[in-house]
Amino acid sequence: MGFGNPFSSQGKSSLTIQFVEGQFVDSYDPTIENTFNKLVSVNGQDFNLQLVDTAGQDEYSIFPQSHSLDIHGYVLVYSVTSQKSFEVVQILHDKLLDMVGKVQVPTVLVGNKKDLHMERMIKPEEGKKLADSWGAAFMESSAKENQTAVEVFKRIIMEMEKADGNTQSEDKKCCVM
Repeated sequence: MGFGNPFSSQGKSSLTIQFVEGQFVDSYDPTIENTFNKLVSVNGQDFNLQLVDTAGQDEYSIFPQSHSLDIHGYVLVYSVTSQKSFEVVQILHDKLLDMVGKVQVPTVLVGNKKDLHMERMIKPEEGKKLADSWGAAFMESSAKENQTAVEVFKRIIMEMEKADGNTQSEDKKCCVM
């Protein structure tokens, strides 16, 4: 078991890599910010999705301005096995809204590590209630399962399209926190 920043253990990088590369990576350096590009088809339309996998965020994080410029949507990830990560994701959402200067942005709240049944601390209903309070979409996923990772990123594209009024922009930029 690796030791490190407990806030970066929600599995967002593993989720991103599962989606982009189709493989599960358990250990990943949480201090590195990466950008990935992936062509994804949603409802018969192809989108070029650019993903910014942010460096490990905690409640003391100061967001760089780059996390608000030209970003169309946000995927906020917590671990269903960690009460602390669930609390931190709420603080991050508040900071995110302050940074972008809006009351609502296209967001998918993701409860990751749903496969760890015995270690679960956050019930699906709690995540759904939080997402509803934000006007966000909610999903649970496992970075070990390619299909749930794919569904997360298809969902954020649908949320971005809805916010855009279904304008046919094929380039979408998403930030994963």
